Amino acid sequence: MSTPTQELHGYLECFNEFELVAIGRELAWLSNLRRQAFARFCEIGFPDTHDEDWRFTDVSAISNTKFRLSRDGRHLVTPQQVEPWAVEGVNCQLVFINGHYTPELSVLNKRTSQVTITGLAQELSRSAGLVEQHLGRYVDLHQDGFTALNTAFLQDGAFVHIPAGLIIEDPIHLLYVSVPDGSPVMSHPRNLILADKDTQATVVEEYLSIGMESVLCNAVTELVAADNAVLSHYRIEREQPNTFNISTLYMRQGRSANVASHSVLLGGALLRNNVHPVLAGEGGECLINGLFLGDDKQLIDNYMLVEHLSPHCASRQFYNGILDDHAHGVFHGRIIVHKDAQKTDAKQTNRNLLLSDDAQIDTKPQLEIHADDVKCTHGATIGQIDEEALFYLRSRGIDEVSARKLLLLAFAGECVERMKQGPIRMHIEKLVNQHVLRFANTIPVSKAS
Repeated sequence: MSTPTQELHGYLECFNEFELVAIGRELAWLSNLRRQAFARFCEIGFPDTHDEDWRFTDVSAISNTKFRLSRDGRHLVTPQQVEPWAVEGVNCQLVFINGHYTPELSVLNKRTSQVTITGLAQELSRSAGLVEQHLGRYVDLHQDGFTALNTAFLQDGAFVHIPAGLIIEDPIHLLYVSVPDGSPVMSHPRNLILADKDTQATVVEEYLSIGMESVLCNAVTELVAADNAVLSHYRIEREQPNTFNISTLYMRQGRSANVASHSVLLGGALLRNNVHPVLAGEGGECLINGLFLGDDKQLIDNYMLVEHLSPHCASRQFYNGILDDHAHGVFHGRIIVHKDAQKTDAKQTNRNLLLSDDAQIDTKPQLEIHADDVKCTHGATIGQIDEEALFYLRSRGIDEVSARKLLLLAFAGECVERMKQGPIRMHIEKLVNQHVLRFANTIPVSKAS
């Protein structure tokens, strides 16, 4: 990892200005966390392709762009613009503009008064006890420059706390909108989700952008699922083609906790999707399920690191990718089974469809096992649309575009079917259908009768 001195100098100026106005600057523990993180970022800089975890992804387009820290952009978005992004059937929708919580654009449900759902900055101003207890405890500042940068500039994002024994039926929708303001801007949303023991909930992070200027959204989420918690986390990314999106999810699971992570990646120029579950309690279960659809010159990089710390835990990874044009996809999945994690049951699968000769996928499943009584498997496939299946559908009177759409939807549907029935799955099905239809329509129809 390395970053030129002049580029670090630009970030140093931003950080010095930020410290003077940052929310919670009077809290010694928070100021120390920010300064330690920025010092670490200055040491390691942005990753480069010499770093094994980033060997397929060149982030120089980010490091070479002079981003400034986003200002409060709430005046740049109207309620009329937000309205089409609402999802029916959710419990509440919190809106964040350039990483800042915007109450006037948000909708909260009073029926969940027992749950704390608010902006992180508001929680820091109101009562920082729980935040201090958990914020920054689960992230990896030592190796990850983007996480260090996020922590240095952390100020706002979502804070969700679900008290013990509470079951929330409807999803919590967190909507992040990036808006350029005359020059390239960066935002660093920081989310803290705490699910106490015996709770059940669904939390959705959805990322969009407005305008055609360069934007960097560098988001970090720390999710803590206590004993026997059942939690589903969704990440939906459908930003404009000029957007850089780095998103990192750290999950810490207690005894018999069951957590599902679902990622649906559809937009942006360069995306990095990091998912890092740690099964710290005995008997935990984890599902990592993802779908990425790329075309044009998109780069979509998925990095999964699953750590089994305790015995009798199970993890499943399923990622499907569909790539067209000159799109480049990456799947780097790594499972680490630590010495004490006996009776681990882990599976990792990556499947990919390439729709053009210029599309590219790099896939690297890995196992690192330090226990002797485990069951672990991994595998990856790369292929094209099944011509025999296509011929069968066409022989039944289905035109080629419709036949291709059916086959692509079936492939994408493998991931969608792992999601719980409800408003978020319906929302995702609609988005995937739209993208698959575009893919099907841009595939040249053969001249065969």
